[in-house]
Amino acid sequence: MNLTLKHGRMAGCGLLLLLIFTPLAHSAEAIYKAGIAKKVITPSGPLWMAGYGSRNKPCVDKQHDLWIKALALEDSTGHRFVILTSDLCGIPRNLSEPVCRDVMKATGLKRADILMNCSHTHCGPVVAGNLTDMYPMNAEQLEDVRKYTETLTAGMTEILIAALKDLKPANVSIGEGTTRFAVNRREVTPAGVINGKNPTGPVDHSVPVLKVTDMDGKVTALLFGYACHNTTMSYYKWSGDYAGFAQIELEKAYPGSTAMFWIGCGGDANPLPRSMIELCEKYGKELALAVKDVANGKMAPLIKPITSSYSEVTLPLDKLPAREYWEAEVSSKSIANAKRAERMLAKLRAGVPIPTEYPHYPIQIWKFGDQLTWVALGGEVVIDYNLRLKKELPANGMKWIAGYSNDVIAYIPSARVLKEGGYEADSSQVYYGLPTKWAPAIEDIIVNKTLELAK
Repeated sequence: MNLTLKHGRMAGCGLLLLLIFTPLAHSAEAIYKAGIAKKVITPSGPLWMAGYGSRNKPCVDKQHDLWIKALALEDSTGHRFVILTSDLCGIPRNLSEPVCRDVMKATGLKRADILMNCSHTHCGPVVAGNLTDMYPMNAEQLEDVRKYTETLTAGMTEILIAALKDLKPANVSIGEGTTRFAVNRREVTPAGVINGKNPTGPVDHSVPVLKVTDMDGKVTALLFGYACHNTTMSYYKWSGDYAGFAQIELEKAYPGSTAMFWIGCGGDANPLPRSMIELCEKYGKELALAVKDVANGKMAPLIKPITSSYSEVTLPLDKLPAREYWEAEVSSKSIANAKRAERMLAKLRAGVPIPTEYPHYPIQIWKFGDQLTWVALGGEVVIDYNLRLKKELPANGMKWIAGYSNDVIAYIPSARVLKEGGYEADSSQVYYGLPTKWAPAIEDIIVNKTLELAK
């Protein structure tokens, strides 16, 4: 891994109320402070890639570098908070919690003030504790993954602290654009729901944008999101996929800036068509263009202080399979199925109950007064949560809903998706090592807690 730390220039927010919708306006007295730091995390040697179960060897090549990036902000009350974005397929709890613990210890921040999101690129490395059962890794390769994850943990901690130390007066503004390459992938067929193409299915084509400029009006950071899987490519090259190309495009357009991508509730959306590098670059440019249209247009200066909240709720699983099921599954030709069965049988033999719930599902909210409510949910969240929360959250201001945040434990299907079945509801749980699918109650549990925190 390249351990070179690269600091972006500081940026931030402030405004003259007279110039609320003037794109290039900046105030003499900033309301916010901002700090930026980033680090290359491209593996330096062979390492298994995460995301596709069909892969059968480590990766040794790259399309472009992978990054972790951090943006810290401080509001007018002195409240500091920081977000980390990453070119990774998943961030498991065993990675995020040690990072947050060390950042909190070093900076005095609370857990609610640290948000960690991954882009869910399927051309990033396997990290320990996330999708490791998908691949036939030998002991040496597993040790390589462990070492990489250890270095990654230290790197994440380092840049989060560095961004917080780099706070300077800045102007911050928010807006939303649109791009349309995301397509719902849950195709209904006579044989059930498949991973295909559903052009009339629910999606969210909005592109949330947070822009940071220095006191001279120069763009120093662009933080943007989109609700779509990063699955254009399935080759053996390290790549941030469309989100990686979008960030590269934006950093070219705004020299000296840092572009950061966070993924929304894209659990059941794909970039379609796909599987060609030309399409991957095209989608990246389309997303970057949507961001530029917002950044160069009318944006709302962020002036309200932030309140942050974080909670973990328990999500129930559905009925567990009987012991006989695991005894049969242990002979499965699927690596993931067999490994999961071995783990469950080991528990039963040791007299340890198989889990019937997951007790640490993370829900986080950053609320900027009546200007913006930003929700961050764990797992691979399907679009229904986005649509429902945007409808049921208080009406004031913009509403941004992130998935893949703080703990990518598994797919998070809605009650509708669970009823319909298909990959997001059923078979995907195998790759995350869960013993069965979720109980339908999880949607109301997550939404009700989110609404409670938003109050």
